[in-house]
Amino acid sequence: MSGRRANGEGTVYLRSDGRWVGSAYVPIRGGRRVRRSVYGRTREDTHRKLTALLRQAHQGLPAAEGNWTVERYLRYWLDEVVRHESRPATLATYRKIVERFILPRLGRKRLDRLTPQDVRLLINACRDERRTDGELVSVRTVQMVHAVLRNAVQHAFNEEIVPRNVVKLVKVASPSYEVGTGLSVEQARSLLQRLKTDRLWSLYVLALALALRKGELLGLRWIDIDLALGQLHVRQAAQRVGGVLRFDAPKTRRSRRTIPLPGFCVDALRERKALQAKDRLATGSAWVDSGLVFTTRIGTPIEPRNLNRHWHVTREAAGLPTVRFHDLRHTCVTLLLDMNVPPHIVQAIAGHSGLEVTMTIYAHASQEEQRRALQGLSDRLA
Repeated sequence: MSGRRANGEGTVYLRSDGRWVGSAYVPIRGGRRVRRSVYGRTREDTHRKLTALLRQAHQGLPAAEGNWTVERYLRYWLDEVVRHESRPATLATYRKIVERFILPRLGRKRLDRLTPQDVRLLINACRDERRTDGELVSVRTVQMVHAVLRNAVQHAFNEEIVPRNVVKLVKVASPSYEVGTGLSVEQARSLLQRLKTDRLWSLYVLALALALRKGELLGLRWIDIDLALGQLHVRQAAQRVGGVLRFDAPKTRRSRRTIPLPGFCVDALRERKALQAKDRLATGSAWVDSGLVFTTRIGTPIEPRNLNRHWHVTREAAGLPTVRFHDLRHTCVTLLLDMNVPPHIVQAIAGHSGLEVTMTIYAHASQEEQRRALQGLSDRLA
């Protein structure tokens, strides 16, 4: 009798196929107890795994449920978690990552048997995959695959479905972001002068003077603007998701912000309102009252891709072939910092999630800034 194991201690034995098995009854969610087994090539390895399983049980932590595949859990996570907690654009991106990259390689794998090696092989395979144009997928895409799987498995861990998040054990370097080119004050002024007779002149004024994002500009409504007080509220952004143009709340809390309007912007918005009134009168009963500041001639929203086309034509005419529309926002941030405006003020204006975004991604030192800094030091040393 002295050699018998105590109840709950578990057993370790050798199977006929040469594998060692350790078994014990452990609690799962809901209070039930089930018999769970662990496997190993040696008795010592199996005993170690069984001890870890029993330690978790003694701590009152339910054992992982073994009937979830990676595919089943990811679909549950997308439909029941991400769909309710994230923006539609984020959900669409996550679905694309899951369907294209993760499920074809790991979908049938049991979630509780996912290993760091499985994750590493997935990441390596993604790095070798090519897009439809023949180019390798971007570093950013690979990082997104890792991030989506990591977030999903972390949620499974929080729900006590798996005992740990093995995806965290595989490190993937974050991509290095290229700093936008931006415009000089002279280039920005010349651009606005060139666009003075264009229907979208006031949109470019707000992009350069207030650092508004493209989606924020196209989602801006008149009810978000108080010309008398000189204030603009960023409350929604336009974005095409799944073939549908949507207007959703900005992505982060800091993106929802109130910006004071300088006189230059107030004048531009008054001019825009007058132009829209002329469009409404000319259109008559066909006018669509969207409430948006920047619309087509009949009042409908402007498609983001159409604004891109407009910018490409404008950019080429201005001799700025490498500048993106987003770089107009970058221009505003950089010029404010170059004027020695405190970074936290610039962050509030631009709606960055943190100061590190303002300083790391945008506040790069130009050659002229470096020259001034070194000349100042040289003057003091001479």
